[in-house]
Amino acid sequence: MPCPLYIVDAFTSGPFTGNPAAVCILTGRESPQWMQNVAAEMNLSETAFTWHLQTNEWVLRWFTPGCEVNLCGHATLATAHVLWQRGVGRDMIDFRTRSGLLSATRKEHVIRLELPADLPVELPPHMQDSIAGLLGVQAEWIGRGGEDVLVVFKQANDVRELQPDLVLLKTLPFRGLIVTAPGDEDGVDCVSRFFAPAAGIPEDPVTGSAHCLLAVYWGQRLGRTILRGYQASTRTGIVVMELSGSRVILSGLAKTVLTGEFNG
Repeated sequence: MPCPLYIVDAFTSGPFTGNPAAVCILTGRESPQWMQNVAAEMNLSETAFTWHLQTNEWVLRWFTPGCEVNLCGHATLATAHVLWQRGVGRDMIDFRTRSGLLSATRKEHVIRLELPADLPVELPPHMQDSIAGLLGVQAEWIGRGGEDVLVVFKQANDVRELQPDLVLLKTLPFRGLIVTAPGDEDGVDCVSRFFAPAAGIPEDPVTGSAHCLLAVYWGQRLGRTILRGYQASTRTGIVVMELSGSRVILSGLAKTVLTGEFNG
């Protein structure tokens, strides 16, 4: 049976910006292998699969071209946008995921995601030396969250100009690499980029899950609970972060750029 398929730019700041995610609306009977095959066919950083559970509750799973992941912010935002576009629910949707229950709310065009906070922990010196040597840029701080390594540079240009060896990055015992530095523009608290070649994503355009870690790190460093992040990929994107206890609320815009059916 054909399934409705959408491609949505999430955390967009204008035309052809943000992170494209595919969203498939399913019956719930499709196998994980089928979902993985569809994600490989779409070849975007994430393809989201969702089906109705009860009332305003939906199951949500995320796949890169190479594997299923535990959390994806931009594809969650894209999925909420699509469901509201289809007239589902009112102003709140709950998703049952591998990371627990996640909530999406909307106010006018802005979508807010309530996601688990990711706590940064400094890495041992020998691991810091290994990662710094791999990147070839002096870092201020190197730590990790639940799945990703976090490298903090002194200047935003170090983030913008970084050209990591993606083959070597695959050897790290982490899902991905987040590099970040203080913002260098008015209204931007931090600049970041995200690389996850081991998961089939050489560089992700705008990464919601990375900002669950960035929000905690920069919130602690700056003494703030609301921050604005700029992901300096080729496409770029803006993520507003709000710390709320053990949760991080990410806010952003989304735009549907393609609507169709998948017939595989």
